[in-house]
Amino acid sequence: MADITVLDFDEHVRKRPGMYFGVALGDPRLPTQVLSAVAGHVAHPAASVAEVHSLSAGIDIVGDLCLRVTVDQPHAWQDAPALGYFGSLLGPEWWQPAAAAALCEKASVEMWRDGRGFRQDLAGLRPVSEVEVFDPPTGSGTRMTFTLDPRDLRPGAAFPADLEGIDVHGPYCDAAHGPGRIILRDHRHGTSRRCR
Repeated sequence: MADITVLDFDEHVRKRPGMYFGVALGDPRLPTQVLSAVAGHVAHPAASVAEVHSLSAGIDIVGDLCLRVTVDQPHAWQDAPALGYFGSLLGPEWWQPAAAAALCEKASVEMWRDGRGFRQDLAGLRPVSEVEVFDPPTGSGTRMTFTLDPRDLRPGAAFPADLEGIDVHGPYCDAAHGPGRIILRDHRHGTSRRCR
C-alpha cells in the first residue's frame, strides 16, 4: 500500500492525458482532441446539467492555442454557483472542460443567471483569483476560455483550421437529435461550422 500515490484530478490529467483526450502531451493532435472533447461534452453534458443534445453553444477559436466556449446552460443555483475543483467555478459536472483547463497556462470561467454573474481566473485548473461578481449577459449561461500551455505542445501546434474534422458525438452516441446546436467558429480564418 505504501506504493500507491493519490493524484489530484488536474495532476492525473497531466500525467495521463490519453485517458481524457486520446493522445499524449506533445502529440500534435492534442489541440484538436481537446477541441473535440470539449465540444462533445457540451453536446453530451452531465445529467445534472441538461439532457443530451439540448444545449446550444458557440465555440470560438480566438488564437492558435486559445478557445472560448459559451453555453446557454440553464443554471439552478439561487444565490451563487457551487464551487468545484480546488474552489473553482469548474466542478465535476463539467469534468471534460475541467480536464482541458488542467492543460492550460491560463483559463477563465464565467457563470450567470437572472442578472447575476460570477467570474474566476485559473492557472490550469487552480484558481488564481477569488470568484468575482460581473455584469453578465441576459439569460443563463456559462463561458469558459482556455489557453493551452505551449510547454506541453510541439512547436507550431495549434487548434485545427479544418473544422469539418471535429467530432462532437463520438462513436457511441446513438441519442436522437435534440434542440441543441454547436457553432464552431475559427476567428483566425473566418470560417464556421454548425454541428447538431
